[in-house]
Amino acid sequence: MCGIVGVTGRENATEILLKGLKKLEYRGYDSAGIYVNDQKGNGYLVKEKGRIEDLQAAVGPAVKGTTGIGHTRWATHGAPSQANAHPQVSADGRFYLVHNGMISNFRQLKQEYLADVDFVSETDTEVIVQLIARFVGEGMSSKEAFVHVLHLIDDSSSYAFLLMDKDQPNTLYVAKKKSPLLIGVGADFNVVCSDAMVMLSETHDFIELTDGDVVTVTPSKVEIEDAEGQSVTRHQFHVDDDATASDKGAYDFFMLKEIDEQPGVIRGLEQTYIAQDGQIEVDDKLMSAMNQADRLYIVAAGTSYNAGLVGKNIFEKLAAVPTEVHIASEFGYNMPLLSEKPFFIFLTQSGETADSREVLAKVNQLGYESLTITNVPNSTLSREATYTMLLNAGPEIAVASTKAYTAQIAAETILAKGLGMLKVTPAAAEFDTAFELTKAANAIQTLVDQKDIVEDLAATHLSTTRNAFYIGRGIDYQTAIEASLKLKEVSYVQTEGFASGELKHGTISLIEENTPVIAIITDQKTAELTRSNEQEVISRGASVINIVSENLAEEDDQIVLPAVHQLLTPLAAIIPAQLLAYYTSKERGYDVDKPRNLAKSVTVE
Repeated sequence: MCGIVGVTGRENATEILLKGLKKLEYRGYDSAGIYVNDQKGNGYLVKEKGRIEDLQAAVGPAVKGTTGIGHTRWATHGAPSQANAHPQVSADGRFYLVHNGMISNFRQLKQEYLADVDFVSETDTEVIVQLIARFVGEGMSSKEAFVHVLHLIDDSSSYAFLLMDKDQPNTLYVAKKKSPLLIGVGADFNVVCSDAMVMLSETHDFIELTDGDVVTVTPSKVEIEDAEGQSVTRHQFHVDDDATASDKGAYDFFMLKEIDEQPGVIRGLEQTYIAQDGQIEVDDKLMSAMNQADRLYIVAAGTSYNAGLVGKNIFEKLAAVPTEVHIASEFGYNMPLLSEKPFFIFLTQSGETADSREVLAKVNQLGYESLTITNVPNSTLSREATYTMLLNAGPEIAVASTKAYTAQIAAETILAKGLGMLKVTPAAAEFDTAFELTKAANAIQTLVDQKDIVEDLAATHLSTTRNAFYIGRGIDYQTAIEASLKLKEVSYVQTEGFASGELKHGTISLIEENTPVIAIITDQKTAELTRSNEQEVISRGASVINIVSENLAEEDDQIVLPAVHQLLTPLAAIIPAQLLAYYTSKERGYDVDKPRNLAKSVTVE
């Protein structure tokens, strides 16, 4: 959600900004803009509604400079428009500001300090840049005004700010609270970015900032002050990722590339966390902390929440530990009665999910231990939790998560096995983690190699429908929830996942002639029950697709899943559902990777 780039000390600042913004597209946005300065008194502001391609087309050859800032905006305050796009500019044309996050008290600030200012946008961001200009006009320096305004912002707000002063054209002023922001360190230049991945073509060395930090960045220096105004040194880390890992290569869309990468991601997790003798190689202190807990609380949002639903089943079966799964945005403000010794697991692809971070802050205040399972090292949730387990899945660019979902389930499986061995449960003793995950990876490979079957089904059943349903029982119901999310995310088909036994309790009234119903059947004890529910919708005109494990398959079943362990059937069953979503979106002519109104990293509550 929104993205920031900045650079100082490079002759090709415009090119660097546009390239960085292009790599930030995965976060979701509806407008974009840049401001660059050539150090000779010339500044250039270009903003456009729409895609980065629209911005690039508007950037003429004269727009050159050595220092600049850029932004991709996802509309919150004010509709998508050129006026509301960032950078926002002070009335005197001196200050330029890009901002991720939300300022809760912007209306009060506007009324108290800026009643005489004519605003050109509807954004909370313009209030901040106008305030900075106001206080500079009253005698403060640019930095003093910047810090003063930060103190006026209320505690419920979130921000990542990047400010330029036209009168100090080689300086960037930076501040963050709740929203992620990094400083990239170079030789005689420095950069600022929301995500290290977007600046890997310039540097691999980054400084992680802490909430409350105020930073002054010039080509030769990075000066950091904490919330109390004290000079501090923050941890610098090196990122080894290859910048080309975020390229599509021969694929039309990142989503398909990331679906195809899933077998390798599963095998990578095996190699990282499972020794050759089958022992689980996870932090001993983490496993001890989990073993002492009387209940696990999985907190997540969106696809990660759905991975948590699958994880609940795995933890309870392998480790025999009661497990609850909670939506982060609900849990943060309606915390249930906790057990005596809770342990919290945060599932997040980006490690920056604002809803989950709100919960983690409260968990830390209560003194409970926690684990973040994430794909992004040094992310906020990773730093602030007691423990971190990395997915190492590589960049996930498409907004609709695929490989992070399966990686999260695999990681939960590894943890559940390790915990079950500590608790000496029979189920854990019988479960060969490496073998079963390898078997699941092989099954995924088989399924991604059968794209033609799924593409035909999408064209036949889903290319023109306005709604669809996924049904299943038990763990298949959990898979149905994620499968329905994938389809609605990228194809805009109104899709719901239902426990198939619940159809006759109301939902069956929505079935019309040719309504697509996709049944997931992987559990022998409920297979016939789901097929019976399937007959109920067929008799009312539904068009049915079956996704069935091979040991339960019948002659007319369209998609047959290779055999995997019963606990891991979601790893196999979700693959055709991901492909159905992909091909339905493509069939309808949509941008699969960047569905409307959605953001990859949701950094505001």
